[in-house]
Amino acid sequence: MRHRTPALMLVLLMLLLLLGPPAGAVGADPVGVWPLDPEPEMVRTFDPPDTPYGAGHRGVDLLGRPGQVVRAALPGQVTFAGVIAGRGVVVVGHGATRTTYEPVSATLSAGSAVLAGQPIGTLQAARSHCGPRTCLHWGWLEADTYLNPLRLVGAGPVRLLPLWRDVPVDSAVSGPLTPLAWLLRFRS
Repeated sequence: MRHRTPALMLVLLMLLLLLGPPAGAVGADPVGVWPLDPEPEMVRTFDPPDTPYGAGHRGVDLLGRPGQVVRAALPGQVTFAGVIAGRGVVVVGHGATRTTYEPVSATLSAGSAVLAGQPIGTLQAARSHCGPRTCLHWGWLEADTYLNPLRLVGAGPVRLLPLWRDVPVDSAVSGPLTPLAWLLRFRS
């Protein structure tokens, strides 16, 4: 049996790769593009509110210039393009999530299909909390939950894996990991 273990592990690994992630596994964030080109300076970071009506910053502010082209971060469909509270707003739906852009003078109308990186409007020089500079407020939501849009461009918070020497940290509680459990654990 000792000689069969590497071959069995290889077969199991190939099966896992072919079958995809286990049911209920959390998928990776979609890969998007920056809404401003070149990659902008971030003026204010994401700070989600503790409660639905609490204080916080429900997106990020990216430094831009008036008239600069604003691009869709992900492919989708424009679900809103209009003015709210005197500022131009564009919302692009991406299935379960949507991205928001303001202040933007829309060049597309609601219902328009867009590709990632496709222009959706131009940055307006509206009064904002970035003044006297011009910033794009970029948001990302899933239903009513605000998400960090920087995750779309790989610039979100760093996630570190646990570090151990010989044995996984939780093996003392659950016993040693079997080869299959080890493979499943490290796929997600």
